[in-house]
Amino acid sequence: MIPFRLIAQPGVPIADQVAFAAKKAIFSGKLRPGDAFPSVRALGRAMKIHANTAQKVVAQLAAEGLIEVLPGIGTVVAQPAAPRSGRARLLASDLEHLTVQAMQIGVSLEELQSAMGECWRRLAGEDGR
Repeated sequence: MIPFRLIAQPGVPIADQVAFAAKKAIFSGKLRPGDAFPSVRALGRAMKIHANTAQKVVAQLAAEGLIEVLPGIGTVVAQPAAPRSGRARLLASDLEHLTVQAMQIGVSLEELQSAMGECWRRLAGEDGR
């Protein structure tokens, strides 16, 4: 079983979407260092993607140091070098999009931060976590 899901988004390469879903699982702790990561074949079957696409995902995650391919053992989740910065990188595209939209309509940085804080508190509940 694969501990992450994919909700396909048009216009975004499927390999990038699968890699993003895997990164979210790693940075959120659903996949922990030392856990087995699906083989290319299992990943392709579970995500309903071509084996070449699954291989591209595995190669990308390995190049980023998030998984390790261990001969004779299989592929396992690596210890992320900087988990906090990795989590922030997952949001980079969304943050850039939000920032551009805010600038286009004349929202100041302070207004954006305030609006984000209000949204965070509303979604997280009273304690803000």
